[in-house]
Amino acid sequence: MSLLRNFFSFSFTANSILTKPYFAISIKAMEATSELNLHYPKPISPPPPPISKDIELRRAMEASSKSSLFNLTRDHVLYEDEYLMAVNKPKGVYCEAVLRSAPQIVLDSSSEFHLANRLDRDTSGVMIITKSHKVAAKLVKAFTEHKIRKSYIALCIGSSPNWRKITVSSGHGRSKHGAWRVYAALDVGRVLPGGSFVRDMETTFEVVSVNGVETESCEVENVIVAEGEQELSCGGDDVVVVRAFPRSGRTHQIRLHCQYLGISIRGDVKYHGMYEWRGRTFEGHELHAECLSLDHPVTDDPIVIRAPLPCWVTEDGKCNG
Repeated sequence: MSLLRNFFSFSFTANSILTKPYFAISIKAMEATSELNLHYPKPISPPPPPISKDIELRRAMEASSKSSLFNLTRDHVLYEDEYLMAVNKPKGVYCEAVLRSAPQIVLDSSSEFHLANRLDRDTSGVMIITKSHKVAAKLVKAFTEHKIRKSYIALCIGSSPNWRKITVSSGHGRSKHGAWRVYAALDVGRVLPGGSFVRDMETTFEVVSVNGVETESCEVENVIVAEGEQELSCGGDDVVVVRAFPRSGRTHQIRLHCQYLGISIRGDVKYHGMYEWRGRTFEGHELHAECLSLDHPVTDDPIVIRAPLPCWVTEDGKCNG
């Protein structure tokens, strides 16, 4: 009995020694995780509306079908030399489909085609395809270092802005399995759930027209450093065409900043843009990459590449381009 009692006494003591530190560490880890969760930065733009999931899925399937049949033609070419080619990507076609069909119109079989820049599925406009890996690397570096000036044009629906020119500086990021969101500028560099980080993004906007009436150019520039949710009026029905100059190149940057300014792009259901408007349905957002200005990656000569404007830019939003 004495031996048995000593055995149980030792077992209890040994288990106590083993289990106490384990539970103590677990509790501390849980407390640390809980504390970390409380201190994650919070997005200052709303999540996608529930309706967007089914619409986006359908659009993706339709774009996949359209892209599989797409063939690049000489009519799409905006600029070409022995080093690169700039094309006007159509709306609703994936970039990969454009790249895949490049050999059909370039006779040089030694070319190694690469995308120098990418556009969203429903964004049309200037896209550069290089003909060698070396030139691609130079252009990608130039894009990364913000040495290429980009301008886009978008048709938005909302209340007429009280500004004519504005720059928005904010954070950009998404949690694991989440959507891209706007974050406060002060949150840049902070970690998000899943391990990604909030990165900076900056876009300058100029109002081109409101309800078909062109606005005068304005040298006075307003600046917004995003700190919290915008208190903007909702439900405006004005047609606002803006020109956007993104300094950074974050995913969905212009679309997110338009949403933040309260003038979501028409058709951009993911970011609360009008899907049904004035008795019509709009498939895909109305955003167009109109111009790229850069120094040629080989000759260093300045070049400006422009894509023709879609009809919705000049027809008061009446064209479903």
